[in-house]
Amino acid sequence: MADINIQRKKSSPSPWLLILLVVAGLGIAAYFLFRAESEPPQDVPSPVGSGIQPPPDSTTGAETGPRPTADAVGDMAAETAPVTPDVLAGFAQGDASQPQYGREGLRLLTSALLPLADRDNLRDATIAEKRNDLTSATSRLQEDGSSLRPGYVAAAAFLQAVQQKAYPNLEAEVGELMTQAGALSGRVATPQDQTQVQQFLTRAAAVLRTINETAR
Repeated sequence: MADINIQRKKSSPSPWLLILLVVAGLGIAAYFLFRAESEPPQDVPSPVGSGIQPPPDSTTGAETGPRPTADAVGDMAAETAPVTPDVLAGFAQGDASQPQYGREGLRLLTSALLPLADRDNLRDATIAEKRNDLTSATSRLQEDGSSLRPGYVAAAAFLQAVQQKAYPNLEAEVGELMTQAGALSGRVATPQDQTQVQQFLTRAAAVLRTINETAR
């Protein structure tokens, strides 16, 4: 009698296993996709010697700052330009009723006087002392409400020390400057004050012109 081979029926894989494998595969794919999107892009270095410069920062750097106005450029140039007697005389003939006339006039006068102390024929302890007094008296010149009289008195005293050192022919002119400085109120509020300051600056410019011409 022939043998009958009976094969066992293979069991099919569980559907839950397939579902778990699919879910795991989707999770891995989503992880790598999310990671690729979250990473910042890498900067590509520019070739060496290409001559391409990066654009200036839009918020920093002098390139992006506001350009100075023409008036501001003029003021900066005035700060660095030497003040000659002609410059001082030209200013003195201006409008003395301007609020900053006396203050600006004293600043110009001081700028014209201080270099005198460095001349070879004017190197003197008294002149150096008067120069320091003038610098101290005008150190707070920019403060509103400060009296201008100490600065003008110190300027006249400095010129007197210079005159006594090397310019005896200017004794009368400088003596008049000392008198005018002592009569100043320190303000330019009234027409009388304005006239006194204007006369002082005009005389000081004339004295300075004589000193410079004599030194040549």
